[in-house]
Amino acid sequence: MRLILLGPPGAGKGTQAARIEQRYGIRQLSTGDMLRAAVAAGTPVGQKAKDIMARGELVPDEVVVQIISERLDQPDCAKGFILDGFPRTVAQAEALEELLKAKGIRLDAVVELEVDGSILIERIEKRARESAGGPRADDNAEALKKRLEVYHAQTAPLIAFYRDRGLLRTVDGMASMDDVTNQIVSVLEAA
Repeated sequence: MRLILLGPPGAGKGTQAARIEQRYGIRQLSTGDMLRAAVAAGTPVGQKAKDIMARGELVPDEVVVQIISERLDQPDCAKGFILDGFPRTVAQAEALEELLKAKGIRLDAVVELEVDGSILIERIEKRARESAGGPRADDNAEALKKRLEVYHAQTAPLIAFYRDRGLLRTVDGMASMDDVTNQIVSVLEAA
């Protein structure tokens, strides 16, 4: 099973990815985690990413795609994967599409967690209050507003991109966590 989770910040992608990972025994792949792992491992692409990040620059798409390519070759991805946080733009989606095609891998679904934007601030504030390790630096209303602007400008166009390819499935992200999980499971089992 190979899928992408889409949705604005605070929609519950990380929570749902962890639940799907546990249920199906597939790997949740976070680009941030992959970048840090490649840097820690000292791989050639990790070294390139480290140098770029050390300069305070964003890691270019081609480097991120290369890191994803290397990660997908690992044995723990043989049963499938959940991409969380990638792609974020149509250009990244096109690059991912080419990568998967070259590897002979087909996406099973792209699941959009549809949520009411007005409730997101409340969710983020709740996550900040309840976070065991303390709140994330970006768990506040000001940062969320900025993240939502970026999401709507750069990531929301992926909804049409994947709808046009017949891969997009939308679930009600406003439901309870268990109901959202059940909706995703239904989508995946139908795929």
